[in-house]
Amino acid sequence: MDDYAPMATYLKTERLSLRPWAEGDAEEYRALIAERGAGTPGVEECRDRIRRLLDTTRRTGLALLTLRRHGQDDLLGYCGLIVGRATREEPEIAYELFRRVHGRGYATEAGRAVLAEATSTGRRRLWSTVRSWNGPSLRVLAKLGFHRDHVDPDDGRGELIWLTRTLP
Repeated sequence: MDDYAPMATYLKTERLSLRPWAEGDAEEYRALIAERGAGTPGVEECRDRIRRLLDTTRRTGLALLTLRRHGQDDLLGYCGLIVGRATREEPEIAYELFRRVHGRGYATEAGRAVLAEATSTGRRRLWSTVRSWNGPSLRVLAKLGFHRDHVDPDDGRGELIWLTRTLP
């Protein structure tokens, strides 16, 4: 086994509550996926994806959490740690927000909470992968202290930038 504590699945910031997905989030998750412009999955497929996310949290101790404003139940997006293209020992930070809430600092605020939580699990380094055309995400990661490590081609979808951050 490893020396990492499981990530907490309930986090709070000044304005946000980060908490686990629920199957009832399927419609909103579907809308968030649709905003990417790569098609719209069915509601049942979204429920299946949510079940897999929750199972992954149980197996790995890493969580991708929903973001909501305090006192409101509006899903803003998600933020958390995933294996992704990295490893369980050095996971990726991942986040995605609805366009309607871009530019308000929510991704940075949630990211800071996730960084603190990653540190409390005993991890020493995190990764993030972002396509070179995604300037807003690159700016969020810079605010979070990530720096460019290397770049890979990504199957015609643009360069994939690997960023990393050492944790205290």
